[in-house]
Amino acid sequence: MAQTAIRSIQHFLYCPHRWGLIEIGQAWAENYFVARGTLMHRRVHEEKQIYTARGKRVYTAVPVWNDRVEYDLFGVVDCLEAEQPTQKADRASPPLPLTIVEYKPHKPSNAAFHREDAMQVFAQKICVDAVFGGSCKAEIYYGDCKRRVMLPFDAEFAVYDACLKETLEKMRRYLSEGKIPPVVKGQRCSGCSMKDICMPKHKRIVSVRKEILLAAEEGACENF
Repeated sequence: MAQTAIRSIQHFLYCPHRWGLIEIGQAWAENYFVARGTLMHRRVHEEKQIYTARGKRVYTAVPVWNDRVEYDLFGVVDCLEAEQPTQKADRASPPLPLTIVEYKPHKPSNAAFHREDAMQVFAQKICVDAVFGGSCKAEIYYGDCKRRVMLPFDAEFAVYDACLKETLEKMRRYLSEGKIPPVVKGQRCSGCSMKDICMPKHKRIVSVRKEILLAAEEGACENF
């Protein structure tokens, strides 16, 4: 099976059914929220840049991956910040501390960060640590409030790691079976760009034959 794109983890955790429509059903639709997020990331990824800010060396649109079987991930980090060395480093020097900065348009009103955003960034961390060594920090920059939020990966690494592996296992099982996950009960769909394709409130058809016979019966009654 092909490697898993890091961005698809956020899609799956936000709504497994929506993820299935995109990854398995090959459907897609945009709205204001999707367009705003796309434009925000396009500004970051428009050109690979290297510059200095706040005393740190900043790299944008950094490709990363992790080939270990339990992960097998690839993706692009919006922004990777490296501490500036105080003196000339040699090959024996430990890797400089790195910080991932992921850009998101909206901060939740009732929490420090969205769970699905944090899991996406944790997958990035797994890849950054594999490529560059060390143990990087991670932050989310929310555009609506123009603030950074530090993610608690050092203190809760085992919890996030177990959740990531479980999520990847579920995603790959659905992909191998070619099954689109069902709509999750209580899923908030009002702002979803796929709402008109998904039709979450539409009655689920269990038997096509039964629906045809029922429609035929209703038609006969109308003609009576």
